[in-house]
Amino acid sequence: MTSSLERARELLREFPVVDGHNDLPWALREQVTYDIDARDIATDQSAHLHTDLGRLRSGGVGAQFWSVYVRTDLTGDAAVSATLEQIDCVDQLIARYPKDLREALTAADMEAARSEGRIASLKGAEGGHSINNSLATLRALYALGVRYMTLTHNDNIAWADSATDEPGVGGLSAFGREVVREMNREGMLVDLSHVAATTMRAALDVTEAPVIFSHSSARAVCDHPRNIPDDVLERLPANGGVAMATFVPKFVLQAAVDWTAAADDNLRAHGFHHLDTSPEAMKLHRAFEAAHPRPIATAATVADHLDHMRDVAGIDHIGIGGDYDGTAFTPDGLDDVSGYPNLVAELLDRGWSTADLAKLTWGNAVRVLGDAEAVARDVRTRRGPSNATLAALDG
Repeated sequence: MTSSLERARELLREFPVVDGHNDLPWALREQVTYDIDARDIATDQSAHLHTDLGRLRSGGVGAQFWSVYVRTDLTGDAAVSATLEQIDCVDQLIARYPKDLREALTAADMEAARSEGRIASLKGAEGGHSINNSLATLRALYALGVRYMTLTHNDNIAWADSATDEPGVGGLSAFGREVVREMNREGMLVDLSHVAATTMRAALDVTEAPVIFSHSSARAVCDHPRNIPDDVLERLPANGGVAMATFVPKFVLQAAVDWTAAADDNLRAHGFHHLDTSPEAMKLHRAFEAAHPRPIATAATVADHLDHMRDVAGIDHIGIGGDYDGTAFTPDGLDDVSGYPNLVAELLDRGWSTADLAKLTWGNAVRVLGDAEAVARDVRTRRGPSNATLAALDG
């Protein structure tokens, strides 16, 4: 009898995973200053990274949105420059590994990569600080291949509120709404991970195109502000968007939320940023964990979120965004990018159909990018590029 894991691997050969968010470029920046000889992902990098080509293949990954994230303590032109360096890192990886990676700018490119047996490689900017309040910079990022932008990261920006900061502009400012409109015109997906619920609702009120959540799970299952409230999930069918469940334990397991708050406080007390994954910070983390055992999430924990998200938003509006190489800890069974078959096997055991799983892993994400492209073609017939400024719209 064929096991669930064998069935999962077979399904992923036909309908591979489109993952919404992987922080490999930032890990390469932090660990080796983009020296991709020192972190050759054609070889086993399991001692250093969640991601390498062999494990992507084992995991059944067919498309990856590589995050071109920069930290929010980089601001202004420094944030723009760092984002360009991140983009360049992805471009270098695509050029270095052409048998495995294929640049994808469109939904059609994603399908072409699948037919060639290559991994479609897309870029997603994480945080509106990357454009330094400039719509021209937004358009330049699109021209460089960025196909989504997360409106905020962990801190507010001048025109949008973050989920993990105090309310600033009440969601989106007038300029923030113009950013969403310009993203629609370009065909850049509006990513609502990391933003406050007020920002989610404001963006849904403005956008003409489907949105995504590149790496967020269900707030009803785990009450963390990084997750999506049910009233927002309920709006996705009308919008056409896709919510991509994340694997980060501190967002998916309630006990891990509380443990992480204490662990983050411990890092800050010793002078480290709470997102620091340097060897020194990880040594401190491990010592804390030895004294305070960490609650363990599993593939079943993530499946609980997907069950709920399917119930609320519908099967056409969910996906997967692991956040590998952007988190210190991962669930058991989802330890790195080779783990996706374990999640699919768990869902098969819960009675998910092949048709539903094909939408979860591949179809929904490809469709949402294609829909954003179609909206952009229409919007461009009605209006030209916006040259609005933050000062003019928000005073």
